[in-house]
Amino acid sequence: MIAFEKIFKRGLIVSCQAREDEPLFGGGFMAKMALAAQLGGAVGIRANGVKDVHEIKLTTSLPIIGINKIKFDNSEVYITPTFESAKAIAKAGADMIAIDGTARPRPNGEKLSWLIARIHDELQLPVMADCSTSEEGLAAAQAGADVVASTLSGYTPYSPKMEGPDLDLIKALVEQTALPVIAEGRYHYPEQAGRALQMGAHAVVVGGAITRPQEITKRFVAMMNEYLI
Repeated sequence: MIAFEKIFKRGLIVSCQAREDEPLFGGGFMAKMALAAQLGGAVGIRANGVKDVHEIKLTTSLPIIGINKIKFDNSEVYITPTFESAKAIAKAGADMIAIDGTARPRPNGEKLSWLIARIHDELQLPVMADCSTSEEGLAAAQAGADVVASTLSGYTPYSPKMEGPDLDLIKALVEQTALPVIAEGRYHYPEQAGRALQMGAHAVVVGGAITRPQEITKRFVAMMNEYLI
């Protein structure tokens, strides 16, 4: 298994995802977004689902963080929740598997350490743990994760809610773990991404600010509406 740092350089990783209710869902749009990100200087791509991961692999030469969002009735965990979901995106071409690394109960009662070990042993890929608190980051590191990320800060009931990125979590993860840290979650401006790198993050994942035109438009409209009387 190749070490994470040899696959992903320091810099910007662009998350190319679209929900089913968005105009850019399907149609090869995310592969084109990924190509645009590569031409713009990104060092990697984060993508969801077998189809998008496969199309992006064929379209760009960038390494891919693959996720597979699947919802279960008995668990709030949906980011690559099971080994089978990880296996599918590995086969599609993912270079690293990102999984939910929170403390929430997992589908079928599976343990985080068991899932990480199986991805390592059977898929021979590094694992990124999407966490919401520093405690979860530490637990994920102990469970065998290769990378910890701030992805889910603000998305669990017990993590802080804020408009911008959780830079305090980045600071804590960098100080408290020996693993590479990836900053992700609500990075709307380049200055925020730069600050995360200054604080020791290996890379920064930016999604909505680059690949979600609906979200970008909403931010402009919300600000401009204050001046429309």
